[in-house]
Amino acid sequence: MTDGYDVVVIGAGIVGAACAYACARRGLSVAVLERGGLVSGATGSGEGNLLISDKAPGPELALALLSNRLWQTLDAELSDRYGDFELERKGGLMVTRTDTGLAALTDFAAGQAADGVTVEPVGADRLRELEPEITEGLAGGVFYPQDMQLMPARAAVVLLAAARDAGARVRLRTEVTALRRDSTGRVTGVVTAAGVVGAGQVVNAAGAWAGRVAGLAGAAVPVTPRRGFILVTEPAPPLVRHKVYAADYLDNVASGDSDLQSSAVVEGTPSGTILIGATRELVGFDPTPNPEAIRRLAYGAVSLFPVLARIRIMRLYHGFRPFSPDHLPVIGADPRAPGLVHAHGHEGAGIGLAPATGELVAQVVVGEQPELDLSPFSPTRFASGDEVVEDAAA
Repeated sequence: MTDGYDVVVIGAGIVGAACAYACARRGLSVAVLERGGLVSGATGSGEGNLLISDKAPGPELALALLSNRLWQTLDAELSDRYGDFELERKGGLMVTRTDTGLAALTDFAAGQAADGVTVEPVGADRLRELEPEITEGLAGGVFYPQDMQLMPARAAVVLLAAARDAGARVRLRTEVTALRRDSTGRVTGVVTAAGVVGAGQVVNAAGAWAGRVAGLAGAAVPVTPRRGFILVTEPAPPLVRHKVYAADYLDNVASGDSDLQSSAVVEGTPSGTILIGATRELVGFDPTPNPEAIRRLAYGAVSLFPVLARIRIMRLYHGFRPFSPDHLPVIGADPRAPGLVHAHGHEGAGIGLAPATGELVAQVVVGEQPELDLSPFSPTRFASGDEVVEDAAA
């Protein structure tokens, strides 16, 4: 394997697929190398959330708003040819039980609105207009009509298919074991068990493994796996109309604690199943089910929708999300290793932020001015003492 490409993308999850498509549609020769099977990482175990509602004003919100527009464009451009990825423009409803929590949530939403987010405060008397089965006793909430949902595995497949039609090659079960560098330190390709693949530039979209890949180039970034569990119910009549979640979800998203974090997140799917999240814990690549996490998920769901107590859980699954200590993704060229471009660290927001990340990466690769300021996402922003922590059982 000695082919040379303009771009080699490491990782065929949703972010890698978006990067490959954005590069290939610009006429670049692209190879995508995936260590596992198709959607075998976090993309295959995500809820498919495309969220604006959980982003505070700042660089991540700007990235989310750009992605929100791009997902709708991709749906219009690709779904007829490559298949529907179940994009639902159903909106999200964040709720709280206390007047104090409602005041804080309203202030948060006002800040988002100043940055272009559509927000609709919802009093306690209106909650059941949006969600007839929601529990009583809530103080109110905020509705975010821009929040959407899709089927993440299908979306990744569609993007990869479109990239292949634009000339990209996708190679599964092809793990990158080293990065090639020339005498100046520039990255010039990758090494796999099947041989060397030359590249003008290498995109690190390896998800939870991205820290390890960056280390191969001597460009360490402290991105580590953060495990999350999701419950899936049996198909049921329509019970949950929107994505509904408790306001403490915002605190859990922003937390860097290694211990178990959980908050109630409930949403239906076109197939009738109901997805229940969300948990977060820093345990390396340990796949062992956590009974306490499962208990909290079930309790949280029933606390929001008591009717779910009569619905059976069909299965449980987990994913390892790429966690960045400051909760911002890592996007852009790495001056420590010229030729290396980062596209990872999105944690649970990778599905939603993928198309904007892909566009920004492609703009960097071809030398265009990035649509957004990439300095907040710089791979060199971390303290020099930060190191990637690897789990011995990985």
